[in-house]
Amino acid sequence: MIYLAEKQATIKPEKSIMVREIAEAYSIPAQFLAKITQTLAKHHLLNTTRGRGGGIKLSRPASTIFLPEIVHAIDGPPAEQDECIFGLDLCTDDQPCPFHHQWKPIRNDIRTMMATDNLARLAKRVAEKHGEMNSKKG
Repeated sequence: MIYLAEKQATIKPEKSIMVREIAEAYSIPAQFLAKITQTLAKHHLLNTTRGRGGGIKLSRPASTIFLPEIVHAIDGPPAEQDECIFGLDLCTDDQPCPFHHQWKPIRNDIRTMMATDNLARLAKRVAEKHGEMNSKKG
C-alpha cells in the first residue's frame, strides 16, 4: 500500500502497477503478495485489472485511506473487547496481566494515532526516510 501511495504521488494515479514490481522492490515472494493483494481488493482498498496493461492501484486517494482499514483488512475486524498485549486470555482491571497497567493508558493513544494517520502521510514519511538513507550512502 505504501509503494502504491508513493507511486500515486509521483506518476499518474490511474496507472496500475504490477504485483511483481512491488514484490521485487520489497524482496518478498510475488505469490505471497498476490494473496495479500486479493484480500485488500476484497476490502475495496485496491483495484485490480487483469491482462495487458493490468496490475493494481489504490481504489481511492491515499489521503482517504486510514491505517486501521488496512490492518482490519489483513488481520480481521478488531476484537470486541480489548486484547491482552501479553497474549493472555483475560486481562482486565480486576485481573491484570503483567503489562496491563502500562498498556491500558497508551492503548487508546495508539488507536487514535492510527485512526488519524492516513496512507499518504505514511508513504511521504517512508519516502523521506529513504531519501535520508540514500543521501547518507552517497
